[in-house]
Amino acid sequence: MVVSAISYGNWITHGGQVEEDAAVACVRAALDAGITTFDTADVYAGGAAEEVLGRALTGVRRDSIEIFTKVFWPTGPNPNNRGLSRKHILESCDRSLRHLKTDHLDLLQAHRYDVDTPLEETLRAFDDLVRMGKVHYIGVSEWSAAQIADAVRIAADMGLDRIVSNQPQYSLLWRVIEPKVVPECEKDGIGQIVWSPLAQGILTGKYLPGAPVPEGSRAASDQGAMFIRRFLRDEVLEPVQKYVAVCQEAGYTPAAVALAWVLRNQNVSSAIVGATRPEQVVENVTALDVELSDDLVAAIEAALASAMVNDPDLTVSPPGRG
Repeated sequence: MVVSAISYGNWITHGGQVEEDAAVACVRAALDAGITTFDTADVYAGGAAEEVLGRALTGVRRDSIEIFTKVFWPTGPNPNNRGLSRKHILESCDRSLRHLKTDHLDLLQAHRYDVDTPLEETLRAFDDLVRMGKVHYIGVSEWSAAQIADAVRIAADMGLDRIVSNQPQYSLLWRVIEPKVVPECEKDGIGQIVWSPLAQGILTGKYLPGAPVPEGSRAASDQGAMFIRRFLRDEVLEPVQKYVAVCQEAGYTPAAVALAWVLRNQNVSSAIVGATRPEQVVENVTALDVELSDDLVAAIEAALASAMVNDPDLTVSPPGRG
């Protein structure tokens, strides 16, 4: 399956941070900009994010877009409303199809690894959904290299449909997939569909050291602040301002450079971006026009060196549902 280099994601924004009219406008801007891949999850805004995306895509030719969603996190109070059991996977898939107003998902992803369910059961349930025609491809999100390798081996041994993608956090500030996950996925023919390539907006340069967060920004909302807080330290924000200066000197916006840098990795199939305004979508797509010379890459990496996290012992990102 071919995906657009920039994907549109609606974690935090749809059904939460922005009104539906603004969400629909952002989706339309994404379509106009050539984005065909849309990523969501059953748990975002308690299911409302899927519903908003479904309404926003109403009338769009179905075979001209790719719709991705995820399953794992709790969607209700019952112990069976969570995890990667056969029961929860099948029931969550049907719920997502209703929310998204479609008869199939292009990609269904295991939102995290489930230590309480045999991997064989999880992979069999995914395989059954593919055979039913409800799902075209299966993927995972924030799995370690060892977990991905196990899934590939078990699927081969059992003759099941294999995973085609992993969705990890990846950015100039968070590079933990490089030592182990990327080499394993390259070996197994699995692509990365990365989330938070702008480090929750930190790499746009709008958050300044020692200054209050801008009104209307992700960090200004209670939910958004919970996930961005770890970046809002002067030890991170000061190097980011050096990075911004390097980007501006090269004639590019820092957001476009950050996305272009992520897409420079051969194992990255697509970078997911969110938006609260249509113009943000348009700006993000300009990343495809950025030419990163070796000298520019060296300069931006040097500017951010003290703030980068690239620990090979870290397998997944800090708590979050991206």
